Amino acid sequence: MNDEKVITIENVTKNYGQGRGNFDINIDLHRGETIGIVGENGAGKTTLLRQIMGFLRSDSGNIEIYGRNAWNDAADAKQFIGYIPGEINFPDVPTGIDFLHQYGASLGMKSEDFAYADEIIKRMQLDIRAYPRRMSKGMKQKTSIVAAFMLKSPILLLDEPSTGLDPLMREELLELILEQKKRGASIIVTSNAIEELERVCDTVLLMSHGQILDTANMEEIKNRPYRDYKVEFLDENEYEAFTKKHTNIIRIQPQYHQATIRVHKDNIPALLDELSNKKFKFMTEVPYTLATYFTENRKAKEINQHAE
Repeated sequence: MNDEKVITIENVTKNYGQGRGNFDINIDLHRGETIGIVGENGAGKTTLLRQIMGFLRSDSGNIEIYGRNAWNDAADAKQFIGYIPGEINFPDVPTGIDFLHQYGASLGMKSEDFAYADEIIKRMQLDIRAYPRRMSKGMKQKTSIVAAFMLKSPILLLDEPSTGLDPLMREELLELILEQKKRGASIIVTSNAIEELERVCDTVLLMSHGQILDTANMEEIKNRPYRDYKVEFLDENEYEAFTKKHTNIIRIQPQYHQATIRVHKDNIPALLDELSNKKFKFMTEVPYTLATYFTENRKAKEINQHAE
């Protein structure tokens, strides 16, 4: 990731009233970085992307794209952005290919530039001859994906881009995003599917009720020095002795004689040596996911709040 900031969001608020909108948002997107935003419907994700695109004026705060104000310089700023909107509305054109060519031409693309668009069309298995306004949700989504990616823009704003796609096409989309990352694109992608963001993002923000509640560094999560193992004992006494001995037990299920222990990777051999003398049914590693990270942080904050 480069230190150059391509998008700066400072103290941005868009208040629709009754707790809707987003409030005091601060995000820096650096060149080559991919930021994911996960949150429930109505969390404020789409509103934020529309503010960046200059479709909505913020009530307060400032958004800059390469030093250009997202609202005042919207037309100029958009030249740097490929955008997949949350709600797709196509103009009244005969076919999808007409839309793509007209859209590309309006942004300065030449006929020879459409080779990459043709590649994406094939990979997304898109029938581009259809009338855009009568396309299914999945077809509209695929067309929007082609329109955003074919520009090879330095910035991509992707608002729940996998919506309406089947599992095979979702996988193809994730591969396309990873390819955009590799070429150096700076990306903000929103999603309700946290496992998709795990695959492609450098940083993931948890957003709820218009506020950013938590931030996860995916490199730190993937390379954390600790591992979680679940062990089911055959002998009740050995189970009880094990859970009393270790202070790093993070979950117990007494009815099954199961315990989940968190150990530093350097201490795994010692754990295995200890268990070699025990009667146990199985031992399995429990994957540490982005969802696990957010859940544990939320519980820790709740405990701290109660303690105060």
